[in-house]
Order: sequence, then structure tokens, then C-alpha cells
Amino acid sequence: MSRKRRVFGAPFKAQVALAAVRGDETASELAGKFQMHPSQVMAWKKQQLKQAPELFEDGRRRDQELSSAKEEELYEQIGRVKMEVEWLKKNLPSSVEEKRRWIERGDRTLSIVRQCELLGLSRSGW
Repeated sequence: MSRKRRVFGAPFKAQVALAAVRGDETASELAGKFQMHPSQVMAWKKQQLKQAPELFEDGRRRDQELSSAKEEELYEQIGRVKMEVEWLKKNLPSSVEEKRRWIERGDRTLSIVRQCELLGLSRSGW
């Protein structure tokens, strides 16, 4: 006959860890009070003390850093796409017949209408 493993939620773990940090009772007394092993009490206390500085971190600064990094990445992508478009405009065939050959019917990412717009070709002219 096996015992079912107990699962503790975050509020209970926080309660036990805070009691251990306070130091009013020993780990053995807390273990008896909460019906658990003293090593578990000490593990949760260590975890709480290790993660305590994160509670008081300024989340706004991290959010600003993340948003500025994403913004820089987006500007880089925009710049790259602009350069590619300019290159494409320079090397784009001038004849309508050549432009018609560039259109791919089975392309699932770009519709035929959008391909015609990018090539400067009217949809009816295709």
C-alpha cells in the first residue's frame, strides 16, 4: 500500500518559508506544525531568501530594456527590407512580358494581386 504524494501550492510554501525566515520556531518545530520534513522547510527557506531580491527589482527598467531591444530589432528589419526593395526596383525587369513571368500562381504567402502590385503590373494586365 503506497501513500499518495502530497502536492503543496505556492501560498502554503510561502507561508512555511516566511515562518522559517522569521526564526520564531526551529525547522523541526515548523515541520511538526505543518506535517512535513525539516529538510523541506529549509529548502523552501533557502529558495525564498534566494529569490527575495527579485521582489524589489524595478520591473519598469527591464520592460524598457526589452521594448528598446525589440524596437531596435524592428528598425533593423525595416531597414533591411527597404534596402531589398530599393535593390529590387533597380534590378526589376522593365518589360511587361518579363514581369508576367515573375508572378507565381501557387505562392501561398503572396497573392497574385499583391505580386502584381509589387511588380508594378496591373492585375488585368497579367
